[in-house]
Amino acid sequence: MRPAPTPVAYPKLGRIIAVSSGKGGVGKSTVAVNLAVALAQAGARVGLMDADIYGPNIPRMMGVGRPPEVGPDDKIVPLEAHGVKLISLGFLIERDQPAIWRGPIVMKIVTQFLQDVSWGELDYFVVDMPPGTGDAQLSLVQATFVHGAVIVTTPQEVSVGDALRGVKMFQRVGVPVLGVVENMSWFECPHCGKPTPLFGQGGGQRLADEVNVPLLGQVPLFPRVMEGGDTGRPIVVADATSGAAKALTAIAGAVRDAIAAARAP
Repeated sequence: MRPAPTPVAYPKLGRIIAVSSGKGGVGKSTVAVNLAVALAQAGARVGLMDADIYGPNIPRMMGVGRPPEVGPDDKIVPLEAHGVKLISLGFLIERDQPAIWRGPIVMKIVTQFLQDVSWGELDYFVVDMPPGTGDAQLSLVQATFVHGAVIVTTPQEVSVGDALRGVKMFQRVGVPVLGVVENMSWFECPHCGKPTPLFGQGGGQRLADEVNVPLLGQVPLFPRVMEGGDTGRPIVVADATSGAAKALTAIAGAVRDAIAAARAP
């Protein structure tokens, strides 16, 4: 059996943060995008790598779609939006092209995005993972040292159960889990302001308690979050005073504090 690759340190990337979820449709990419932009708004140098090669949504969510250029050093020049440097497979393939790839190809793409892109000097490197506990997650932790993982869930138990497996996967491979983000925690009526928990309540806190990590925050279900994702304007940019934007900005602060406390190698 071929031995697992030895992880390579990329100190210029700063603190590497994986944003992951147990299942799709819970808003993981939304959290990753707004986390990256909120960190940049706070003055940090931030890179965002789209490792969700089967559903690369970062180009649309950040409002950029042109292919990146190659610099004089033969490295890919990342695109930039909202103060964040970006790379995604979505910049390199046609919009309707399916990624029908096995593990070795996934590993190659993840490694190339780490070492063949001119990221410059960064403070934080946010990685939007595909849902689940598959090839991309394993490829990332085999390719480099991940300093922390953020697990995204919605309140209902079916999502929490899948997220629990994601937590256990990162813990098993030695990646500190910084905490849990509960997305779509409630719908806030635009007329009366009353919160309605459409997907149940308390799931994120129960998961955080079970695995002994903090609940980093709860994000309300807000239509402009979805609209911003479709139009390339993350909610922390499009409507910074909204409850969702304030929650995501606070989550970015909590992640910053948690990763400073973790100080993984």
